[in-house]
Amino acid sequence: MVEQFLFRKGGQHHMRALLITPTIAVTIGRHTRLYTAYVTTAPPALDSPHTITLDEGPFSKIVGLARDPISHHETRGRMPARLVLVDETQHTGQRANYLEHHHLLLPADPWLAGLNTLQYWLWQRLQARDSGTVAV
Repeated sequence: MVEQFLFRKGGQHHMRALLITPTIAVTIGRHTRLYTAYVTTAPPALDSPHTITLDEGPFSKIVGLARDPISHHETRGRMPARLVLVDETQHTGQRANYLEHHHLLLPADPWLAGLNTLQYWLWQRLQARDSGTVAV
């Protein structure tokens, strides 16, 4: 998610984009991918190949990581939800797929799911795969 803001430099006005959805760059070897954090109700079966689940649980717990508050009733509160990292190159297709199947895709909160938090959770997922278990 990108928001525009205007600033002044050297007597001229400039427009600059400000990323307001948390992102993390992941580099492996010579390949770098930019991932953006979202809260979704979509099951992993609808994920694109490079989508990474960082946290999962009932919607009532995971929705607290969303940027904008969303009201929910008791039934939705028990639905499964996830905090995911979506590869920016696959974002448009991923979003369309989730929405086509009537699932939510909410931008994560930049304070609650900021760079340090995303990095920590990503390391946890990688370490869990090394040990043969997946930490939730």
